[in-house]
Amino acid sequence: MDALRGAAIVWMAVFHFGFDLAHFRLIEADFHRDPFWLHQRTAIVSLFLFCAGLGQAVAMASRPTRLRFCPRFWWRWGQVAGCALLVSAGSALMFPGSWISFGVLHGIAVMLVLMRLSADWGRWLWPLGLLALLLPQCVQSPLFDSRLTDWLGLVTRKPVTEDWVPVLPWLGVMWWGLAAGQWVLAHRPAWLSGGLPRGLAPLATLGRWSLSFYMLHQPVLIGAVMFWLALTRQ
Repeated sequence: MDALRGAAIVWMAVFHFGFDLAHFRLIEADFHRDPFWLHQRTAIVSLFLFCAGLGQAVAMASRPTRLRFCPRFWWRWGQVAGCALLVSAGSALMFPGSWISFGVLHGIAVMLVLMRLSADWGRWLWPLGLLALLLPQCVQSPLFDSRLTDWLGLVTRKPVTEDWVPVLPWLGVMWWGLAAGQWVLAHRPAWLSGGLPRGLAPLATLGRWSLSFYMLHQPVLIGAVMFWLALTRQ
């Protein structure tokens, strides 16, 4: 699970590096309209949220229902929510016209609570996940087109923002991760507890520090690109 999460964030870093190069006009790429980049973003976010749901299944496996909202959960949740606020603040400085009001960390913070509340729904998580994926295609309203309401996902037009991961449809992906994790723990626990090939060990280590990596990688990448530009313009 950690290795899978590590693979997701490495892919994300490569994607963001391409975005940074395009932002500084070092390459020609349209990250907002080109299907090549749009499909990659969808795949990366899907893998990351699926892993988050899978992780919640593992985290809750040995805990009674009354302890699902334990201090440890709220400590981790506070880290995610706090980092989400930092992302909003940082993006407002760099992209004032398209700052991030509800990106991937904001979405995870909300959906982590929903995972804990729905952990006992068993097989219903599969059809509910499908419903969450389909609902934004069927139910849309201008009432959800503002920054105060677009976090739900039932918009008539995509908001102008650098990152947007609304609860719908992405809750469906995280529910499927939770359901898959519960099934694996019940029927194939060795898939999660078995040994890991040595070559994947670095990814597993990285996956255990995914939040720290997420918060640091863009400042490092952007700083490196700006430093290189400064050197080449001398």
